Amino acid sequence: MSKHSTKENLQVLYEDNHVIIINKRAGDIVQGDKTGDKPLSEVVKEYIKDKYNKPGNVYLGVVHRLDRPTSGIVLFSKTSKALPRLNKLFKEKDAKKTYWAIVKNKPEKESDKLIHWMKRNPKQNKSYAHKNEVPDSKKAILDYTIIKSLNNYYLLEINLETGRHHQIRSQLSSIGCPIKGDLKYNFDRSNKDGSISLHARKLEFEHPVKKELISVTAPLPKDPLWDACT
Repeated sequence: MSKHSTKENLQVLYEDNHVIIINKRAGDIVQGDKTGDKPLSEVVKEYIKDKYNKPGNVYLGVVHRLDRPTSGIVLFSKTSKALPRLNKLFKEKDAKKTYWAIVKNKPEKESDKLIHWMKRNPKQNKSYAHKNEVPDSKKAILDYTIIKSLNNYYLLEINLETGRHHQIRSQLSSIGCPIKGDLKYNFDRSNKDGSISLHARKLEFEHPVKKELISVTAPLPKDPLWDACT
């Protein structure tokens, strides 16, 4: 995996008294899991504790997650007042999330709305995209646009209408456009650093306390192919 985030190299994109927004490296886990690896949430707590010389425990609320091999924007709440408001924003789809993905094959249409029924298999930690509703499935909707042709690859911009487990990865794979490096969803080889070429590029939301629009764009990972995207 690529170099993990530490309190020294943490990429902070925005911070105030209520929220902190991080550019997650591929390989960081957002919250603790069975691997026992230090999650990004703990790194951010250490960073806050250090920066402000805080005694005792630092409060940090996890608002949403990104898959481990994915990079880009992760928003955390710094106050218990802001957390339920942020949770509500995400639940009610009032936070606009834009992703960039590098895929192998060119989609049939320049831009399109993909609608599938996603069924999760917890044992495999994988989600399957079905054309029609199947038992225990959830509707998944995204919009994509081809924004650049690269050597052998295509850069897509994706806006999510729903937030399902592995949604972008599974839906793009199901139309024959697996994300570069994503072995789990039918790409033929892994990226050297274990990442997949999916990046949470932009986030727009109304600040939970100040009520102003916050718009944050995450710089792309350092990589020749990503460099060619800008």
